[in-house]
Amino acid sequence: MLEVFASTPENLGLGDIGAFARRVEAMGYDGLFVSDAIHDGLLLAGQALASTSRLKVGTSVLIAFPRSPMNVALACWDLQSMSSGRFELGLGTQIKQNIEERYSARWLPPAAGMREYLEALRAIFHSFRTGERLNYEGEHFRFTRLQPFFNPGPINAPDVPLMLGAVGPKMLELVGSTADGIHTHPTNTSVRYLQEVIRPHINKGLAMRDPQLPPPVISASQFVATGPDAETVAGERERFRDMLAFLFSTPAYRASLELFGWEEIGEQLQQLTRANRWHDMPNILTDEILDTFLVSSDYAGLPDALVSRFNGLVDRVTLTVPGNPNHDEACAVAIAEIRRRAQTHA
Repeated sequence: MLEVFASTPENLGLGDIGAFARRVEAMGYDGLFVSDAIHDGLLLAGQALASTSRLKVGTSVLIAFPRSPMNVALACWDLQSMSSGRFELGLGTQIKQNIEERYSARWLPPAAGMREYLEALRAIFHSFRTGERLNYEGEHFRFTRLQPFFNPGPINAPDVPLMLGAVGPKMLELVGSTADGIHTHPTNTSVRYLQEVIRPHINKGLAMRDPQLPPPVISASQFVATGPDAETVAGERERFRDMLAFLFSTPAYRASLELFGWEEIGEQLQQLTRANRWHDMPNILTDEILDTFLVSSDYAGLPDALVSRFNGLVDRVTLTVPGNPNHDEACAVAIAEIRRRAQTHA
């Protein structure tokens, strides 16, 4: 089974998310990922869930460390209850400068801090569901008080799935040992990187996994240049060339380039950012590099392009919502065919 998820543009706010989610649901997407950047991810998720009846909705990804696990647990419990189990929580760490200077919050060692964050959430969920005393004590978090007055009680839905945005080896191992799944980064979603880096590190963590937990879900945040015709696809390719050039200028995302022997590309891009030569950056990414990290096809060829690349390797893949609503019907046909082909070749 290969699920197809949409994602919201980062500038999509509360006034527009409801109509956007209904449109995504009507096209046949399995789910929708909302961002946590310009607007609050939990508020966006709540509005998207309230506006739909079938669609799964998840955060991709909610910035964890500035938020207490108790506050997040309460919000997620309500979202899961009101949607009859359609919500999932994707969490990420962000970079130290943003945590300390944008949020004025406490920075934690990413893997160790996130491990405790997940453990604390599960302990809180357990107390919500059973009424048992809350007693979680770690190095970074301590939750030992939850009076009955503040306990929302059990819900008629499963516990909230806990996904992680993971890039480095320790976080990938944490996915294998503890999380319910992973959101790959768009720079780390090539077939080779998934096979040679992501899956081996996740598998290493599986040795420490609670046997009661199902295997982690792998959600590929793939960039896809698509549309009804070659001209539209070509325009989308250039848009994603710009985006990938910007992303690969960040040293934290260079691991994929290094895997393919393209280390100098990341260094050149970083030099251009320092020189404020932003418009020159896309020229550094050749078509060979672009095709390694980007799926390009019109809607007619999209099912074959995505299924041949990802079926059996990941559980989900993201697909950009058409910029023009007039293309929704063609996109819906492609989504249905992706699902049919994935099931046929399962």
